[in-house]
Amino acid sequence: MAYLLTFAVIVALFLASVLLYRYGNIQRQHILVTLSVLTAWCFSFLIVFTIPLDVTSTLYRQCLEEHKPISNGSVTINISSTTDTLRPQECQEPWGMVPESVFPNLWRIIYWSSQFLTWLIMPLMQSYLKAGDFTIKGKLKSALIENAIYYGSYLFICGVLLIYISVKGVSLDWQKLKAIASSASNTWGLFLLILLLGYALVEVPRSLWNNAKPGFALQYAYFKAAKLSTDKAEAEEHVDDVLESLQCISRAVPNNHELRSCVETILRKVPIELHERASRNFSRSCGNGMGSFGGTSSTIVPSEKALVRIHKQVIKSLQTLQRTEALWSVQVKTVLHLEDVAHNMHSAERCFKTEFPCKRSQLERILFSGSVQWYWECVFKAPFLKALCVLSATMSAMVVWSELTFFSRHPVLSIFANVINVAKGTYDFFTIEVFSMGVLCYFFYCTYSTILRIRFLNIYYLAPHHQTNEHSLIFSGMLLCRLTPPMCLNFLGLIHMDSHIIKKRIMETYYTQIMGHMDVIGIISNGFNIYFPMCMLAFCLATWFSLGSRALNALGFQQFLQHETIATELVQEGKDLIAREKRRRQRTEEAMARRRADTMPSHEYLSKYRGGGGGVNQLIGGNRTPADGLLRDGDASVDYAAVASSSALGVPRSLSEEINDRFGVSTQMQIGFRSTNDRNEAENVGMPPRGLFDDV
Repeated sequence: MAYLLTFAVIVALFLASVLLYRYGNIQRQHILVTLSVLTAWCFSFLIVFTIPLDVTSTLYRQCLEEHKPISNGSVTINISSTTDTLRPQECQEPWGMVPESVFPNLWRIIYWSSQFLTWLIMPLMQSYLKAGDFTIKGKLKSALIENAIYYGSYLFICGVLLIYISVKGVSLDWQKLKAIASSASNTWGLFLLILLLGYALVEVPRSLWNNAKPGFALQYAYFKAAKLSTDKAEAEEHVDDVLESLQCISRAVPNNHELRSCVETILRKVPIELHERASRNFSRSCGNGMGSFGGTSSTIVPSEKALVRIHKQVIKSLQTLQRTEALWSVQVKTVLHLEDVAHNMHSAERCFKTEFPCKRSQLERILFSGSVQWYWECVFKAPFLKALCVLSATMSAMVVWSELTFFSRHPVLSIFANVINVAKGTYDFFTIEVFSMGVLCYFFYCTYSTILRIRFLNIYYLAPHHQTNEHSLIFSGMLLCRLTPPMCLNFLGLIHMDSHIIKKRIMETYYTQIMGHMDVIGIISNGFNIYFPMCMLAFCLATWFSLGSRALNALGFQQFLQHETIATELVQEGKDLIAREKRRRQRTEEAMARRRADTMPSHEYLSKYRGGGGGVNQLIGGNRTPADGLLRDGDASVDYAAVASSSALGVPRSLSEEINDRFGVSTQMQIGFRSTNDRNEAENVGMPPRGLFDDV
């Protein structure tokens, strides 16, 4: 009956593949990055899906142990029949029961593969992507040096801990060293888990409630748009500064110089429009020196180290610009949708209409027609979100109470432990599996939705429609591998299936046998059962009263606090920015319509558009909104041929389109790069070749 485990593996692989396709750009990423992230995500999902099966398998083995008949001379006594007449005489196998050797081998493969990925492979990949060297050997060397400094601090801390243990007179062997390493990893994961869960257990219900209020959601969307616009402007200014320095360096290195190939490598990663913008400011920047290289004359040929440094700056600045462009496009799509909802809220036609409609397939138009969309967006969505808010708030309260009381064995105060005990009394394995899966999925959602909300100062992010860069994908895979094991250990502690928590000899799950217990390093283990729940409660209270947002607002980092003057000003600024964006889209539509009308023969134009209303949307293809740069990611089915034809018709390509061709949606069309031999002409070449971990 191993079909449940097989089904869990298939679902985990399918879910990881779908999410990686949605967020990553598989055609543009290197295959090693794709495989590493896919493995990390798949193994993390598989742990969550398989833990309930391990729990029921352990309870079944406990049942067999309790009902095993013992021999007393010539009389065989069945303990269960003498102690509890309500217990079944025979234990029924749970769904998904597998041989005893399966789970230990599965957990070993998952554990060591995840640890190898999260502590060795993925950090090297991140450093490799950021390195500015021009050879594989140079990039690997820079990555190893950067990680050696990073892990050197860890080794120093481990050395101090080993000296401390030796002074205490504790003998060390391989098993104890492994337990110490596991405890150190659990310590790191558990304290990060406290931070993430303490925020999410309050913020998830509150965000659901706020999203059920269209007016509040729209105001908050305007606020975020204003902040993202500022970040985008700063990123563009930084790119200009870096490219001015690159222009000076390019002029200083002659075509026959040995370092010219390195300069060409850097220039191939810069879009044409950015070259043109840097050229316009070239005389001013070179008049004051070489930009970021100070007052060095432009006639001095820079060293290879200087080229490595400017290469790293170009990579970082372009990735920052791509990140802000992607986040801005997603936010614009969100604001426009919320405005459409507000406009349709009191519609008498009861048919949802959008100001900028996107192309949809025939199946989508049938299943999610305008009437269905209106009833969902304007009638049913708000009550549904409020019901989810009540459900998630109840679950959050249960989690907080269980975290505060799961160290108590007599009496059992943890709600989750009581539920498992009641189901275990009747050996209702199906209820145990469903309940465990629900709780773990809620833990999983709270933990990783927090990462998406915080976005780590917008350095790492997950943007849909293939807009997530390789750095963010690798970072998300590292976090999943590091946080999932301690999160599952915390769950096993909540249901009293970790003997190191309840201080009682019980039959261990295979998970704790392989991956260890919810232990922390010995220096901080004293009183852990007191300050661990208190930290969780403190973070929840801080989130409830918005103490973090108020502190950041006081320090100058604008936060969305109602009845604050700065927040009101940013909301109004966001409205103005969105209005400007809408006017730009309308001008783009009109320009494309005019170009098509001018190039189309008159008889074909009349036969195609006569009687159709003559609107702009009809001229450009019905309901499809023309894509412009990163904003086209709002339409999952962009017609790239139409975009390419618009460029051929004379519509100028925007900076967003140039950046998007290199970072975002794969377009399969010709991309122009600036020729270094003749900077007044641009040659058309294909998509830049994908080298090992091609970073742009």
